[in-house]
Amino acid sequence: MSADSASAPAASATWRDATGFAAVAFAFLIVMAFATLPSPLYGLYRTRDNLSAFTITLVYAIWAGGTIAALLAVPAFASRIGRRGVMLTSVATMMASAGLLAAWKSLPGLLIGRLFTGFAVGLVAGTAFTYLIELRLRKGASANVAGARNIGTAINVGALGIGPLVAGCLAEWVRKPLVLPYLLWISLGALAFVALTIAPETGKRTQDASPAKRPRVWVSLPAATATLAAFSANGLFAGLSGLFLATTLHNHSHALAGATLFIVFSAGVAAQLATAPLPASLVLSFGGISMLVGLALLVTSVRLSSPSLALFLISGGLIGAGSGAVFKGTTGIVLEAAAPENRLAMTAQLLIALFIGLSIPVIGAGVALDRGASGPNTVLVFAIAVALGVAASGLQLLTSKPKAEKQLA
Repeated sequence: MSADSASAPAASATWRDATGFAAVAFAFLIVMAFATLPSPLYGLYRTRDNLSAFTITLVYAIWAGGTIAALLAVPAFASRIGRRGVMLTSVATMMASAGLLAAWKSLPGLLIGRLFTGFAVGLVAGTAFTYLIELRLRKGASANVAGARNIGTAINVGALGIGPLVAGCLAEWVRKPLVLPYLLWISLGALAFVALTIAPETGKRTQDASPAKRPRVWVSLPAATATLAAFSANGLFAGLSGLFLATTLHNHSHALAGATLFIVFSAGVAAQLATAPLPASLVLSFGGISMLVGLALLVTSVRLSSPSLALFLISGGLIGAGSGAVFKGTTGIVLEAAAPENRLAMTAQLLIALFIGLSIPVIGAGVALDRGASGPNTVLVFAIAVALGVAASGLQLLTSKPKAEKQLA
Protein backbone atom coordinates (compact mmCIF):
# COMPACT_ATOMS: atom_id res chain seq x y z
CA MET A 1 0.00 0.00 0.00
CA SER A 2 1.40 3.40 -0.95
CA ALA A 3 1.99 6.18 1.57
CA ASP A 4 -0.59 8.33 -0.20
CA SER A 5 -3.31 5.67 0.02
CA ALA A 6 -2.49 5.01 3.69
CA SER A 7 -2.69 8.67 4.59
CA ALA A 8 -6.07 9.19 2.86
CA PRO A 9 -8.17 7.52 5.63
CA ALA A 10 -6.24 9.42 8.30
CA ALA A 11 -6.85 12.72 6.53
CA SER A 12 -10.54 11.86 6.16
CA ALA A 13 -10.78 11.03 9.87
CA THR A 14 -9.02 14.27 10.79
CA TRP A 15 -11.41 16.28 8.61
CA ARG A 16 -14.41 14.52 10.13
CA ASP A 17 -13.17 15.15 13.67
CA ALA A 18 -12.62 18.86 12.97
CA THR A 19 -15.97 19.25 11.22
CA GLY A 20 -17.71 17.29 13.95
CA PHE A 21 -16.16 19.51 16.62
CA ALA A 22 -17.49 22.61 14.83
CA ALA A 23 -20.94 21.00 14.41
CA VAL A 24 -21.18 20.11 18.10
CA ALA A 25 -20.05 23.60 19.12
CA PHE A 26 -22.64 25.20 16.79
CA ALA A 27 -25.48 23.00 18.05
CA PHE A 28 -24.43 23.72 21.64
CA LEU A 29 -24.50 27.45 20.91
CA ILE A 30 -27.92 27.39 19.23
CA VAL A 31 -29.69 25.36 21.93
CA MET A 32 -28.14 27.29 24.83
CA ALA A 33 -29.05 30.61 23.18
CA PHE A 34 -32.63 29.38 22.91
CA ALA A 35 -32.72 28.80 26.68
CA THR A 36 -32.93 32.52 27.46
CA LEU A 37 -34.34 33.76 24.14
CA PRO A 38 -37.81 34.66 25.56
CA SER A 39 -36.40 36.71 28.47
CA PRO A 40 -36.93 40.16 26.87
CA LEU A 41 -40.32 39.02 25.54
CA TYR A 42 -41.95 38.33 28.90
CA GLY A 43 -43.40 41.85 28.97
CA LEU A 44 -45.22 41.06 25.72
CA TYR A 45 -46.44 37.74 27.13
CA ARG A 46 -47.70 39.54 30.24
CA THR A 47 -49.72 41.89 28.05
CA ARG A 48 -50.99 39.19 25.68
CA ASP A 49 -52.05 36.67 28.35
CA ASN A 50 -52.60 39.07 31.29
CA LEU A 51 -49.92 37.32 33.36
CA SER A 52 -48.87 38.22 36.89
CA ALA A 53 -45.25 38.35 38.09
CA PHE A 54 -45.90 35.05 39.86
CA THR A 55 -47.06 33.38 36.62
CA ILE A 56 -43.88 34.52 34.88
CA THR A 57 -41.86 32.89 37.65
CA LEU A 58 -43.94 29.73 37.17
CA VAL A 59 -42.97 29.71 33.48
CA TYR A 60 -39.35 30.08 34.53
CA ALA A 61 -39.66 27.30 37.12
CA ILE A 62 -41.09 24.88 34.55
CA TRP A 63 -38.16 25.58 32.22
CA ALA A 64 -35.65 25.06 35.04
CA GLY A 65 -37.38 21.87 36.15
CA GLY A 66 -37.23 20.42 32.64
CA THR A 67 -33.55 21.33 32.38
CA ILE A 68 -32.63 19.68 35.67
CA ALA A 69 -34.67 16.55 34.88
CA ALA A 70 -32.85 16.16 31.56
CA LEU A 71 -29.45 16.72 33.19
CA LEU A 72 -30.19 13.95 35.67
CA ALA A 73 -31.07 11.59 32.81
CA VAL A 74 -28.13 12.46 30.55
CA PRO A 75 -25.57 9.86 31.75
CA ALA A 76 -27.98 6.92 31.32
CA PHE A 77 -29.41 8.34 28.08
CA ALA A 78 -25.96 8.89 26.55
CA SER A 79 -24.85 5.37 27.45
CA ARG A 80 -27.69 3.98 25.34
CA ILE A 81 -27.76 6.24 22.28
CA GLY A 82 -24.32 7.87 22.41
CA ARG A 83 -23.18 11.49 22.57
CA ARG A 84 -24.29 12.27 19.03
CA GLY A 85 -27.70 10.70 19.62
CA VAL A 86 -28.27 12.91 22.66
CA MET A 87 -27.21 16.01 20.72
CA LEU A 88 -29.55 15.17 17.83
CA THR A 89 -32.40 14.59 20.30
CA SER A 90 -31.70 17.93 21.96
CA VAL A 91 -31.78 19.89 18.71
CA ALA A 92 -34.97 18.15 17.57
CA THR A 93 -36.62 18.89 20.92
CA MET A 94 -35.57 22.54 20.68
CA MET A 95 -37.12 22.82 17.24
CA ALA A 96 -40.37 21.26 18.52
CA SER A 97 -40.37 23.72 21.40
CA ALA A 98 -39.86 26.67 19.06
CA GLY A 99 -42.74 25.46 16.90
CA LEU A 100 -45.04 25.19 19.93
CA LEU A 101 -44.12 28.67 21.18
CA ALA A 102 -44.68 30.19 17.75
CA ALA A 103 -47.99 28.45 17.00
CA TRP A 104 -49.73 28.02 20.37
CA LYS A 105 -50.67 31.55 21.39
CA SER A 106 -51.85 31.10 24.98
CA LEU A 107 -50.48 30.39 28.45
CA PRO A 108 -50.61 26.56 28.08
CA GLY A 109 -48.54 26.83 24.90
CA LEU A 110 -45.99 29.00 26.72
CA LEU A 111 -45.77 26.55 29.63
CA ILE A 112 -45.43 23.41 27.50
CA GLY A 113 -43.05 25.10 25.08
CA ARG A 114 -40.77 26.17 27.92
CA LEU A 115 -40.90 22.69 29.44
CA PHE A 116 -39.68 21.27 26.13
CA THR A 117 -37.03 23.99 26.04
CA GLY A 118 -35.80 22.81 29.42
CA PHE A 119 -35.50 19.23 28.17
CA ALA A 120 -33.50 20.38 25.14
CA VAL A 121 -31.18 22.58 27.18
CA GLY A 122 -30.53 19.90 29.80
CA LEU A 123 -29.66 17.31 27.17
CA VAL A 124 -27.24 19.55 25.30
CA ALA A 125 -25.67 21.13 28.38
CA GLY A 126 -25.01 17.76 29.96
CA THR A 127 -23.49 16.28 26.81
CA ALA A 128 -21.80 18.89 24.61
CA PHE A 129 -19.05 19.90 27.05
CA THR A 130 -17.75 16.34 27.40
CA TYR A 131 -18.36 15.61 23.70
CA LEU A 132 -16.14 18.55 22.68
CA ILE A 133 -13.33 17.38 24.97
CA GLU A 134 -13.55 13.80 23.67
CA LEU A 135 -13.52 14.94 20.04
CA ARG A 136 -10.39 16.97 20.74
CA LEU A 137 -8.75 14.01 22.50
CA ARG A 138 -9.03 12.04 19.25
CA LYS A 139 -6.07 14.08 18.02
CA GLY A 140 -3.86 12.08 20.36
CA ALA A 141 -0.67 13.65 21.68
CA SER A 142 -1.38 16.95 19.89
CA ALA A 143 -4.82 17.35 21.49
CA ASN A 144 -5.46 20.76 23.07
CA VAL A 145 -7.87 19.70 25.80
CA ALA A 146 -7.65 23.06 27.59
CA GLY A 147 -8.76 24.79 24.40
CA ALA A 148 -11.76 22.51 24.05
CA ARG A 149 -12.67 23.10 27.69
CA ASN A 150 -12.40 26.87 27.22
CA ILE A 151 -14.67 26.72 24.15
CA GLY A 152 -17.20 24.63 26.09
CA THR A 153 -17.32 26.96 29.08
CA ALA A 154 -17.47 30.03 26.82
CA ILE A 155 -20.44 28.66 24.86
CA ASN A 156 -22.17 27.49 28.03
CA VAL A 157 -22.10 31.04 29.40
CA GLY A 158 -21.94 33.29 26.35
CA ALA A 159 -24.75 31.69 24.35
CA LEU A 160 -27.20 32.61 27.10
CA GLY A 161 -26.76 36.26 26.11
CA ILE A 162 -27.14 35.82 22.35
CA GLY A 163 -30.76 34.64 22.30
CA PRO A 164 -32.11 37.58 24.35
CA LEU A 165 -30.15 40.09 22.27
CA VAL A 166 -31.59 38.78 18.99
CA ALA A 167 -35.13 38.42 20.39
CA GLY A 168 -35.04 41.86 22.01
CA CYS A 169 -33.93 43.56 18.81
CA LEU A 170 -36.55 41.73 16.75
CA ALA A 171 -39.24 42.65 19.28
CA GLU A 172 -38.22 46.30 19.14
CA TRP A 173 -37.99 46.75 15.39
CA VAL A 174 -39.92 44.06 13.49
CA ARG A 175 -43.45 42.71 13.35
CA LYS A 176 -44.64 39.49 15.00
CA PRO A 177 -42.08 39.54 17.85
CA LEU A 178 -43.62 36.42 19.45
CA VAL A 179 -43.31 34.40 16.24
CA LEU A 180 -40.29 35.51 14.19
CA PRO A 181 -37.54 34.67 16.76
CA TYR A 182 -38.84 31.12 17.04
CA LEU A 183 -39.00 30.64 13.27
CA LEU A 184 -35.40 31.86 13.04
CA TRP A 185 -34.31 29.32 15.66
CA ILE A 186 -36.13 26.49 13.87
CA SER A 187 -34.04 27.31 10.78
CA LEU A 188 -30.82 27.41 12.80
CA GLY A 189 -31.78 24.15 14.50
CA ALA A 190 -32.32 22.44 11.15
CA LEU A 191 -28.84 23.51 10.06
CA ALA A 192 -27.34 22.23 13.34
CA PHE A 193 -29.19 18.90 13.02
CA VAL A 194 -27.82 18.27 9.54
CA ALA A 195 -24.30 19.23 10.61
CA LEU A 196 -24.41 16.86 13.60
CA THR A 197 -25.08 13.84 11.40
CA ILE A 198 -21.45 13.87 10.25
CA ALA A 199 -19.96 14.16 13.76
CA PRO A 200 -18.16 10.99 14.91
CA GLU A 201 -19.38 9.18 18.01
CA THR A 202 -17.01 9.21 21.00
CA GLY A 203 -18.93 7.53 23.84
CA LYS A 204 -19.27 3.84 24.55
CA ARG A 205 -22.83 2.55 24.32
CA THR A 206 -24.13 -0.04 26.77
CA GLN A 207 -27.45 -1.79 27.05
CA ASP A 208 -27.52 -1.76 30.85
CA ALA A 209 -27.04 1.70 32.28
CA SER A 210 -29.17 1.35 35.38
CA PRO A 211 -28.09 3.37 38.44
CA ALA A 212 -27.53 0.15 40.39
CA LYS A 213 -24.86 -0.90 37.88
CA ARG A 214 -23.00 2.42 37.86
CA PRO A 215 -20.83 3.87 40.63
CA ARG A 216 -22.25 7.11 41.95
CA VAL A 217 -19.94 10.06 41.41
CA TRP A 218 -20.33 13.44 43.09
CA VAL A 219 -18.72 16.83 42.73
CA SER A 220 -17.60 18.50 45.94
CA LEU A 221 -20.15 20.55 47.87
CA PRO A 222 -18.08 23.78 47.70
CA ALA A 223 -17.76 23.44 43.90
CA ALA A 224 -21.50 22.99 43.48
CA THR A 225 -22.28 25.80 45.94
CA ALA A 226 -19.90 28.21 44.22
CA THR A 227 -21.48 27.50 40.83
CA LEU A 228 -25.02 27.84 42.20
CA ALA A 229 -24.30 31.10 44.03
CA ALA A 230 -22.43 32.66 41.10
CA PHE A 231 -25.23 32.05 38.62
CA SER A 232 -27.97 33.16 40.99
CA ALA A 233 -27.21 36.77 40.08
CA ASN A 234 -27.33 35.91 36.37
CA GLY A 235 -30.68 34.25 37.00
CA LEU A 236 -32.12 37.42 38.46
CA PHE A 237 -31.02 39.39 35.42
CA ALA A 238 -32.29 36.72 33.00
CA GLY A 239 -35.72 36.41 34.58
CA LEU A 240 -36.53 39.87 35.86
CA SER A 241 -34.23 42.44 34.23
CA GLY A 242 -37.00 43.51 31.85
CA LEU A 243 -39.35 44.04 34.80
CA PHE A 244 -36.76 46.04 36.76
CA LEU A 245 -35.92 48.12 33.70
CA ALA A 246 -39.61 48.96 33.22
CA THR A 247 -40.72 49.49 36.84
CA THR A 248 -37.62 50.70 38.68
CA LEU A 249 -35.58 52.29 35.90
CA HIS A 250 -38.62 53.33 33.79
CA ASN A 251 -37.25 52.04 30.49
CA HIS A 252 -39.54 49.82 28.39
CA SER A 253 -37.18 49.01 25.49
CA HIS A 254 -37.19 45.34 24.52
CA ALA A 255 -33.85 45.84 22.77
CA LEU A 256 -32.33 47.21 25.98
CA ALA A 257 -33.71 44.26 27.96
CA GLY A 258 -32.01 41.88 25.52
CA ALA A 259 -28.81 43.94 25.47
CA THR A 260 -28.66 43.86 29.27
CA LEU A 261 -28.52 40.08 29.26
CA PHE A 262 -26.01 40.13 26.43
CA ILE A 263 -23.75 42.35 28.55
CA VAL A 264 -24.08 40.03 31.54
CA PHE A 265 -23.28 36.80 29.71
CA SER A 266 -20.73 38.16 27.21
CA ALA A 267 -18.82 39.65 30.14
CA GLY A 268 -18.64 36.11 31.49
CA VAL A 269 -17.04 34.92 28.25
CA ALA A 270 -14.62 37.86 28.22
CA ALA A 271 -13.54 37.01 31.76
CA GLN A 272 -13.00 33.36 30.81
CA LEU A 273 -10.85 34.32 27.82
CA ALA A 274 -8.88 36.92 29.77
CA THR A 275 -8.06 34.46 32.54
CA ALA A 276 -7.13 31.57 30.22
CA PRO A 277 -3.41 31.52 31.21
CA LEU A 278 -4.13 31.71 34.94
CA PRO A 279 -4.42 28.80 37.38
CA ALA A 280 -7.88 27.86 38.58
CA SER A 281 -7.33 29.30 42.06
CA LEU A 282 -6.58 32.79 40.70
CA VAL A 283 -9.52 32.59 38.28
CA LEU A 284 -11.79 31.66 41.17
CA SER A 285 -10.47 34.55 43.29
CA PHE A 286 -10.98 37.04 40.47
CA GLY A 287 -14.51 35.77 39.90
CA GLY A 288 -15.46 36.06 43.55
CA ILE A 289 -14.17 39.62 43.88
CA SER A 290 -15.89 40.71 40.66
CA MET A 291 -19.16 39.17 41.85
CA LEU A 292 -19.03 40.97 45.22
CA VAL A 293 -18.28 44.35 43.65
CA GLY A 294 -21.01 43.85 41.05
CA LEU A 295 -23.59 42.94 43.70
CA ALA A 296 -22.73 46.06 45.70
CA LEU A 297 -23.18 48.23 42.61
CA LEU A 298 -26.45 46.48 41.72
CA VAL A 299 -27.92 47.30 45.13
CA THR A 300 -26.70 50.88 44.82
CA SER A 301 -28.08 51.33 41.29
CA VAL A 302 -31.68 50.52 42.29
CA ARG A 303 -31.66 52.23 45.71
CA LEU A 304 -30.49 55.66 44.62
CA SER A 305 -33.08 58.43 44.87
CA SER A 306 -32.84 58.49 41.07
CA PRO A 307 -32.02 54.89 40.00
CA SER A 308 -29.04 54.71 37.63
CA LEU A 309 -29.32 52.75 34.40
CA ALA A 310 -25.56 53.08 33.74
CA LEU A 311 -24.70 51.68 37.18
CA PHE A 312 -27.24 48.88 36.65
CA LEU A 313 -25.54 47.86 33.40
CA ILE A 314 -22.03 48.10 34.91
CA SER A 315 -23.11 45.92 37.81
CA GLY A 316 -24.48 43.37 35.34
CA GLY A 317 -21.16 43.30 33.51
CA LEU A 318 -19.18 42.77 36.72
CA ILE A 319 -21.56 40.08 37.94
CA GLY A 320 -21.45 38.33 34.56
CA ALA A 321 -17.64 38.47 34.48
CA GLY A 322 -17.47 37.11 38.00
CA SER A 323 -19.87 34.24 37.41
CA GLY A 324 -18.09 33.26 34.19
CA ALA A 325 -14.74 33.18 35.99
CA VAL A 326 -16.15 31.24 38.93
CA PHE A 327 -17.64 28.64 36.57
CA LYS A 328 -14.38 28.35 34.63
CA GLY A 329 -12.31 27.93 37.79
CA THR A 330 -14.69 25.47 39.37
CA THR A 331 -15.03 23.41 36.18
CA GLY A 332 -11.26 23.28 35.78
CA ILE A 333 -10.77 22.05 39.36
CA VAL A 334 -13.46 19.38 39.04
CA LEU A 335 -12.63 18.01 35.59
CA GLU A 336 -8.87 17.94 36.15
CA ALA A 337 -9.46 15.66 39.16
CA ALA A 338 -12.10 13.50 37.46
CA ALA A 339 -11.45 10.16 35.82
CA PRO A 340 -12.34 10.27 32.09
CA GLU A 341 -15.31 7.94 32.53
CA ASN A 342 -16.77 10.23 35.20
CA ARG A 343 -16.54 13.55 33.34
CA LEU A 344 -20.05 13.41 31.89
CA ALA A 345 -21.74 12.71 35.23
CA MET A 346 -19.73 15.36 37.04
CA THR A 347 -20.29 17.95 34.32
CA ALA A 348 -24.02 17.26 34.55
CA GLN A 349 -23.94 17.79 38.31
CA LEU A 350 -22.13 21.11 38.01
CA LEU A 351 -24.64 22.20 35.40
CA ILE A 352 -27.52 21.20 37.67
CA ALA A 353 -26.06 23.59 40.23
CA LEU A 354 -25.75 26.24 37.51
CA PHE A 355 -29.36 25.94 36.40
CA ILE A 356 -30.65 25.84 39.97
CA GLY A 357 -28.76 29.09 40.43
CA LEU A 358 -30.34 30.53 37.30
CA SER A 359 -33.85 29.62 38.48
CA ILE A 360 -34.14 29.84 42.28
CA PRO A 361 -33.57 33.61 42.68
CA VAL A 362 -35.97 34.61 39.93
CA ILE A 363 -38.65 32.37 41.40
CA GLY A 364 -38.09 33.76 44.89
CA ALA A 365 -37.94 37.33 43.64
CA GLY A 366 -41.10 36.87 41.59
CA VAL A 367 -42.99 35.55 44.61
CA ALA A 368 -41.72 38.44 46.75
CA LEU A 369 -42.71 41.04 44.17
CA ASP A 370 -46.11 39.40 43.70
CA ARG A 371 -46.70 39.73 47.46
CA GLY A 372 -45.91 43.42 47.49
CA ALA A 373 -42.18 43.61 48.21
CA SER A 374 -40.42 46.53 46.54
CA GLY A 375 -37.86 45.93 43.82
CA PRO A 376 -34.95 47.61 45.69
CA ASN A 377 -35.62 45.64 48.90
CA THR A 378 -35.88 42.38 46.95
CA VAL A 379 -32.54 43.08 45.26
CA LEU A 380 -30.91 43.91 48.62
CA VAL A 381 -31.96 40.65 50.30
CA PHE A 382 -30.99 38.65 47.25
CA ALA A 383 -27.57 40.35 46.98
CA ILE A 384 -26.72 39.64 50.60
CA ALA A 385 -27.62 35.96 50.25
CA VAL A 386 -25.62 35.53 47.03
CA ALA A 387 -22.60 37.43 48.38
CA LEU A 388 -22.47 35.17 51.43
CA GLY A 389 -22.74 32.06 49.27
CA VAL A 390 -20.00 33.17 46.86
CA ALA A 391 -17.64 34.25 49.65
CA ALA A 392 -18.10 31.15 51.82
CA SER A 393 -17.83 28.55 49.04
CA GLY A 394 -14.96 30.38 47.35
CA LEU A 395 -12.93 30.55 50.55
CA GLN A 396 -13.52 26.87 51.21
CA LEU A 397 -12.36 25.92 47.71
CA LEU A 398 -9.27 28.10 47.95
CA THR A 399 -8.17 27.14 51.47
CA SER A 400 -8.65 23.39 51.28
CA LYS A 401 -7.56 20.83 48.74
CA PRO A 402 -10.80 20.05 46.85
CA LYS A 403 -11.93 16.49 46.49
CA ALA A 404 -13.67 16.61 43.15
CA GLU A 405 -15.16 13.17 43.35
CA LYS A 406 -15.76 10.14 45.48
CA GLN A 407 -16.88 6.68 44.59
CA LEU A 408 -19.66 4.91 46.44
CA ALA A 409 -20.08 1.21 46.10
